[in-house]
Amino acid sequence: MCIPFFEVKLLGNNKSTVSGRYIVLVGIASLFLAIVFTFFSEYFTSKLNSIILALVFLVFVILINIAADVVGTAVTAASHIPFNAKSAKRVKGAPQGLQLIKNADKVANLTNDMLSDITTTVGGALGISIAMQIISLNPAISQFWLNILVTAFIAAVIVSGKAFSKKIALSHPNDVIFFVGRVLARVEETTGYSPFRKKRAPRNKRGE
Repeated sequence: MCIPFFEVKLLGNNKSTVSGRYIVLVGIASLFLAIVFTFFSEYFTSKLNSIILALVFLVFVILINIAADVVGTAVTAASHIPFNAKSAKRVKGAPQGLQLIKNADKVANLTNDMLSDITTTVGGALGISIAMQIISLNPAISQFWLNILVTAFIAAVIVSGKAFSKKIALSHPNDVIFFVGRVLARVEETTGYSPFRKKRAPRNKRGE
């Protein structure tokens, strides 16, 4: 999936933090996530044979796709200046948000490329599986046209959602990243794990 021109331009202003090791790790993570998403989609459609659960999972996949696009777009447009000020005041989530901006190329790759592409592919496959279930319940329905309609509907929802997500991300990039930063801070407080630290965070410093 290609990053839009405005994102490429913004990313081009910063030195890339992508390394060979990172590329390998992203490839492995992409394979793992693709297996996980595909497993659940097949489980809901083939094993449980439940259209309702399959539709719920499809909505979940689409929401992840749109949310990932919001974060990936916002991180390339956000400014580090307010986060520097908030970090100095020890505002919860500000250091994490600052790290997201410093690693904008990696974050955009993980969200706009990895998560977005995987969920788009899984969403399309899941849509076809749902269409097959509908046909099994009503053989009179044309499989050809139903596949086209379901796939087109999913594509339309994803594209419309991405358009709306970009509007939000570009209008309020700092707010979006600060929200994500607060979520990461909460995760760090709970687990002691931070994606920006090589060691576990000390208990008395988590979330700072």
